[in-house]
Amino acid sequence: MKKALPVGVENFEDIVKSEYYYVDKTMFIKELLDLKGKVNLFTRPRRFGKTLNLSMLRYFFEDTGHEKRNEQNKSLFQGMKIIEAGENYTNHMGLYPVLELTLKSAKQEDYDTAYYMIQNAVSMEFERHRGIVESKKEMLSFKEYKQYTAIAEGEAEDKIVRNSLQLFCQCMYKITGKNTVILIDEYDVPLENAYFRGFYEKMVGFIRSLFEAALKTNQYLQFAVITGCLRISKESIFTGLNHLNIISVLDKKYSEHFGFTEQEVLQMMSYYEVESRFSTMKEWYDGYLFGDTEVYNPWSVIKFLYDLYSDVEAYPHPYWINTSSNDIIKDLIARADRETKGQIETLLVGGILDIQVHEEVTYGDMHSNGENLWNFLYFTGYLTKESEYFKESSIFLRARIPNIEVKTIYQNTILNWMKAAIKKEDFHDLYRAMEEGNAQRMTDILNGQLIRTISFYDSAENFYHGFLTGILSQSENYLVKSNRETGNGRSDIMVKSPSLRGRSFIVEVKVSDSIDDLEKDAEKALQQIYDKRYMEELRAEGYRKIDCYGISFFRKDCEVRFGREEI
Repeated sequence: MKKALPVGVENFEDIVKSEYYYVDKTMFIKELLDLKGKVNLFTRPRRFGKTLNLSMLRYFFEDTGHEKRNEQNKSLFQGMKIIEAGENYTNHMGLYPVLELTLKSAKQEDYDTAYYMIQNAVSMEFERHRGIVESKKEMLSFKEYKQYTAIAEGEAEDKIVRNSLQLFCQCMYKITGKNTVILIDEYDVPLENAYFRGFYEKMVGFIRSLFEAALKTNQYLQFAVITGCLRISKESIFTGLNHLNIISVLDKKYSEHFGFTEQEVLQMMSYYEVESRFSTMKEWYDGYLFGDTEVYNPWSVIKFLYDLYSDVEAYPHPYWINTSSNDIIKDLIARADRETKGQIETLLVGGILDIQVHEEVTYGDMHSNGENLWNFLYFTGYLTKESEYFKESSIFLRARIPNIEVKTIYQNTILNWMKAAIKKEDFHDLYRAMEEGNAQRMTDILNGQLIRTISFYDSAENFYHGFLTGILSQSENYLVKSNRETGNGRSDIMVKSPSLRGRSFIVEVKVSDSIDDLEKDAEKALQQIYDKRYMEELRAEGYRKIDCYGISFFRKDCEVRFGREEI
């Protein structure tokens, strides 16, 4: 029996004890100890192994207060790379109190609920260490014990919650004589959520005060590791935190510890005997460059392997779309001007976008200029680095879409936006022109619509087919049948009145290789309707007024040709 794949398993102990397949990332510990950063902020896209890595750190460093439990935690690392690194590193096992806090549950509809979820997460962590505190509570002052207990029981007032992380370190030092390791996961989730929900400033104030006491002047802190997607401005969150060490996807340090390297992916595929699908795996889920290290999306690799193990011919899917917030992409498309739409189209056909790096930004800065938005897309994994260069005292990136999976996310978001936009438009002029056989008027209306939308040409026929079907489906007077979607080889689109005495239309779509081919391809599309006798289906149903349209497309231009048959 092969080891099970850890789909959605983010607890290190669960992975090891339940014998899931584990990609050994324990050398992250060695690099962390070697570089001796006091407060380390790691920014990586969602689902790139941040939570599991923090869980690993907890089980490695934590002194649980119980000798047997400490030995059990140490046993989790047997046979792993960090053990081979030697005593300089293993001497740190089970040595420190550890506070592990995740803020991902703070994605809520209002501030009060988000605050409650953070307070609850802090409370649970205090409760997890309650045995240590109760066993030696005489070492704490009455005030410290009272505040600790209030936090653990979820009854502390706001100002005490804001100071809770610092209080934890202080209490643990008094009891154990050791400084605390603080691990904070997804620190920016409450900030991103608050920005889109409308209570950003209030949440910034709370997070700032929560972090400031624990990370700025905390003499009882051993070190801290914080993870998130974005580097939120030092001025707004990490005020005055001069020893903050920020490691983004641009840094060469720690580059192989988040995400899977190609060698790790090959080893996994070999273990599950699905190496024959490596080229598909690479096209869909590779393409990220962290520092100088090529990295695969670990969530999607595991999900695709899960499908491949039961069926080696399984199709790839955009697994990441269901796990990552796409609000930034939606916002980009909704607000895009003509220049931005052109830039998105360039990216979708495999082009490169030059952007100046701005790492210290806030969500409020997102729309202050186009560079900020492209930076957001880069740091959240929707773009990756092709290369970088230095110009006029600034770092610039040549950015692109990483892989097919992410391109699919753009395309799906664009299609959904396009459908929503089309529903808001009035196309009575188009239907009137169609009924009148006015091909030129139809051409003008469709061209105007194409200019306003965002196109992707690598799947051009499907794009233009969806574009036309969406527009034609807005009519209350006609039924639209898309034969391409049923794959039956008939005409592309049929439009018909519910009454057999009414009008009916056949539409055939062509995509031209150049602007010069538009007219002849429209004629070919129209002729194909006649040559393949696409009208027969409508005649068999009883329709007598059948109009035929051949429509050709090339990028933002189209050409319409008209023909009519009446019986």
